[in-house]
Amino acid sequence: MTGLLELMDVSVAYQVGRGILSTKKVVKAVDRVNLELGEAQTLALVGESGCGKTTTGKAAAGLIKPTEGSVLFRGRDVWKLDRSEFREFRRSVQIIHQDPFASLNSMLTIYKTLSAPLFQYKIVSSKNEAVEHISKLLETVGLVPPEEFIFKYPHQLSGGQRQRVVVARAISINPKVIVADEPVSMIDVSLRLQVLRLMKDLQHKMGISYLFITHDLATGRYFASDGYTAVMYLGSIVEYGPTNSVILDPQHPYTKVLLSAIPEPDPERTRKKKVMQLRSLDVPSLLNIPPGCKFHPRCPFFIEGKCDKQPPPRYYLDDHRWVACYLYEGVG
Repeated sequence: MTGLLELMDVSVAYQVGRGILSTKKVVKAVDRVNLELGEAQTLALVGESGCGKTTTGKAAAGLIKPTEGSVLFRGRDVWKLDRSEFREFRRSVQIIHQDPFASLNSMLTIYKTLSAPLFQYKIVSSKNEAVEHISKLLETVGLVPPEEFIFKYPHQLSGGQRQRVVVARAISINPKVIVADEPVSMIDVSLRLQVLRLMKDLQHKMGISYLFITHDLATGRYFASDGYTAVMYLGSIVEYGPTNSVILDPQHPYTKVLLSAIPEPDPERTRKKKVMQLRSLDVPSLLNIPPGCKFHPRCPFFIEGKCDKQPPPRYYLDDHRWVACYLYEGVG
């Protein structure tokens, strides 16, 4: 794997609590995350809502600065780049936000939204050039004929059409990496597959790498079937490997629990399916992270005196797969 975008021991912490009587506490939304994304590669980052996926994505895209650790683009720390180099990094790494309703300015037409980055990076120099370029972008994302969309406002489009505009904006300046934060969770189920197929098609045509963030393991498996999957719990990566290996043969107890909770379409299989029983159904608060392995208060395989003492290291199952769990101590 050639490192195009890397996160090295990245942590993002926030102070919470205000006022004279309240005590400020530090919340670690992301805790020592290590990820690597290669050229034209897909990495799915999966986990429950609130586990730190979006914060990790924003750190990867340079939208927030890590409290600790480094974000590297082509081997260089992005927060140590000079102004022109950071500008080029921001051009190379784009983000698709979860909500297509909120990520488009309701006061701007589609032309205004899509022309701004084109003029900013001097891809076009006149309105005629911009209209021609935007028309091609709209055709690329399936909004045809483009003249029916280019001068409309976001409220005049459906949710699926808005998300296609967001995709068009992300690819408009030829990025190398796109951080896709739950890109289909806010649109109709009937349209999700179309948007995912569009994004994969763009990857094949343009060589784009994706950091694909989702809470839906089925969607993550579909989109990153030829790539890798990282499973996140309370700000930490607990399992990493080729997507099909992680989904079909999960190793970490948390990954096993997530997969066992997915409903089956066949009622007979649902009745026969064994759902893993947790020690506790309560998810620990980020304000009070348990010592040792963060999953140990809920883990059915809890080892007293070990899991609750020190966070487990990575145990490598092979060159491309690892798990952070004491059950694999001595493996690899």
